[in-house]
Amino acid sequence: EISKLCRKAVKEILLNKDVKTVSISQDNLKDYLGVQRFDYGKADESNRVGQVVGLAWTEVGGDLLTIETESMPGKGKLTYTGSLGDVMQESIQAAMTVVRTRAERLGIASDFYEKRDIHVHVPEGATPKDGPSAGIAMCTALVSSLTGNPVRADVAMTGEITLRGEVLPIGGLKEKLLAAHRGGIKTVLIPKENERDLEEIPANVIADLDVRPVRWIDEVLTIALQNHPEGIELVRAQNSDA
Repeated sequence: EISKLCRKAVKEILLNKDVKTVSISQDNLKDYLGVQRFDYGKADESNRVGQVVGLAWTEVGGDLLTIETESMPGKGKLTYTGSLGDVMQESIQAAMTVVRTRAERLGIASDFYEKRDIHVHVPEGATPKDGPSAGIAMCTALVSSLTGNPVRADVAMTGEITLRGEVLPIGGLKEKLLAAHRGGIKTVLIPKENERDLEEIPANVIADLDVRPVRWIDEVLTIALQNHPEGIELVRAQNSDA
């Protein structure tokens, strides 16, 4: 695209003798490159129940990944839609187990998995999605949906989750943080083990983002949920001794 801009700028100067310089800005960029090919995710303006902003790596860079969950009376059916790959589906299963083990301490009925139907959806269903890095986002969305506790719209997160609720490292951190910065996110939760990768992130991006390295899902819930969830201190203390 840069070469295309240069060619069109040179052509404009050669064809118009009155033009000595060409200035290209966001306002006139479309005149040179045409209609924007890619739409990047933007942070939502409102905190929502069951909706979490994850971070994804794509072939054209990072992007925001919206994850939605809905809980309703039923018989324990778990549905996931949005062209999710096997690994991402397994992340949902792992997240469900984490929620079940913490259910009572989070104010969730211990038999929710028998009496509630849960639907997990990742929009843009025509686009295949896979990978384990949305694990903590899936878990946060489930907790939010089951408790009615909204998720902060200015928070994005990335990290694989284990059955114990530990947050494991991910790849593509630079691209994901750039996407968060571009999308207007204020706080980003990343795995503790990825903290060393922050050295590769541009200084202006780090300055604008509140990057929080986390090791356990309990830390994630404390930061991401609008209202402080019950029982978090107890859970975190037990995990720290593990």
